[in-house]
Amino acid sequence: MAKVEGDSKEPMNEQAVANIYASMRTEINQIYSKITELEMEVSEHSLVINAIKPLDPSRRCYRMIGGVLVERTVKEVLPAVQRNKEGLEEVISRLTEALEKKKKEVTEFEAKYKIRIRKGDGEMKDESSKKEGNAQGVLVGPAGANE
Repeated sequence: MAKVEGDSKEPMNEQAVANIYASMRTEINQIYSKITELEMEVSEHSLVINAIKPLDPSRRCYRMIGGVLVERTVKEVLPAVQRNKEGLEEVISRLTEALEKKKKEVTEFEAKYKIRIRKGDGEMKDESSKKEGNAQGVLVGPAGANE
């Protein structure tokens, strides 16, 4: 979306830039939350692996598959849980790479359109909004009212 509009020769208006920037930030936040969710699952898989590893391989073990609790043995479940954990770790590494690419893209977008982030309220601020002045939130009466 940003590349299509960014390739055109005519300058984009501030609202379009703000919308694109907001959507890019939203994507980054979604990737962060997905990585966090998958890291929690990897942690759970590690707990299960550590709990069933010392057990007898012929011992009964229950595993949830697609919402159905299935009875298996430890020797059947342990390799499957380890494979799932490895798969999750691979997905996390891919998401981390995608996150780094997206961060770089946002940084380039910020540089291209001179976007600055306000530290106080977290909203975006570009060069044209600096012209408004720094006295935001201060009420000033009419010029002759100081009597």
